Amino acid sequence: MEQRTISLQPGEAVLSSKAAPAVTPVQATQVKAGPPRIAVKDLNCYYGKTQAIQSVSLDILPNQVTALIGPSGCGKSTFLRTLNRMNDRVAGWRVEGSVMLDGSDVYARSIDVVQLRRKVGMVFQRPNPFPMSIRENILYGPRLHGERNKARLDDIVERTLTQSALWDEVKNSLNKSAFDLSGGQQQRLCIARVLAVEPEVILMDEPCSALDPNSTFRIEQLLAELENRFAIVIVTHNLQQAARVSARTAFFLKGELVECCDTADLFSNPRDKRTEDYVQGRFG
Repeated sequence: MEQRTISLQPGEAVLSSKAAPAVTPVQATQVKAGPPRIAVKDLNCYYGKTQAIQSVSLDILPNQVTALIGPSGCGKSTFLRTLNRMNDRVAGWRVEGSVMLDGSDVYARSIDVVQLRRKVGMVFQRPNPFPMSIRENILYGPRLHGERNKARLDDIVERTLTQSALWDEVKNSLNKSAFDLSGGQQQRLCIARVLAVEPEVILMDEPCSALDPNSTFRIEQLLAELENRFAIVIVTHNLQQAARVSARTAFFLKGELVECCDTADLFSNPRDKRTEDYVQGRFG
């Protein structure tokens, strides 16, 4: 897949999500991908008697970024969390429909949730490094899954920190606390920690919302590099960010998936008047 060019420059302010973004010519190219990595069909989700997701069907395609947009409370983060069962322990949580990962229903009783979350990793809104060294943050997952070979563990540390564009910054301080890193570095460390267990899908819930413009720029550069190897789903309130980093965009409103298509088409020629009103900043 051709790599998109990130238009945001270091130090440039992140634009308001209310303005309709320009879409680059590369994004206007038809996106080609294989069978869906995750196939969601007729998904309904409830918190007690409150329905948060209404009859959503959506395919998550490999080797590209899918952006989820919509106003606060529209269900996009709830939907994201259904993909690796992050809401399982929420009181009153209930799911109907199917979420299929490579042909297996992730809500089947036989599913090992720990293994599921290895395959479908999550990066949260705020960096959440563990209270341990940089190195031990990276190795927590591999050790949890049984890796004990020192040479392989060393390789995992260097490889994932390189993939997350952090190796050159921390290679001489791997035994220092992860809390010594800046916010942007901590978020890239959390991405490296997800990469360390070799996932198939990476979920990101507003990963740049707590970061400065320079750190946001680095994360977006990283997404452009990672999309060639992973299916990535990102929730973002920033429409310009969705236009910059994603191949496909899904617009949620009041728990409903209004439409999902190539990012260029959604922003320049939305099929639903509600989508047009949102991307033009008439509400949200």
